[in-house]
Amino acid sequence: MNAEIKKITITSEYITLGQLLKFTHLIATGSQEKSYLLSHSVLVNGVSEARRGRKLYPGDKITLDQGGFEIAK
Repeated sequence: MNAEIKKITITSEYITLGQLLKFTHLIATGSQEKSYLLSHSVLVNGVSEARRGRKLYPGDKITLDQGGFEIAK
């Protein structure tokens, strides 16, 4: 895994995990969300997560096979 943490700045109150996957170009369409989450390790604040609708707020840290992200306002 890449040790670099990339900051994702949002203007709304939160972003969903599925929206984050699309925004970071890890998936191309919303229909790929479920299969991506089932076949890849995704941690939100150190806890395994498989819900594409999981709300991510500023300060949340997301760890994926491809690297890490932190939500910022």
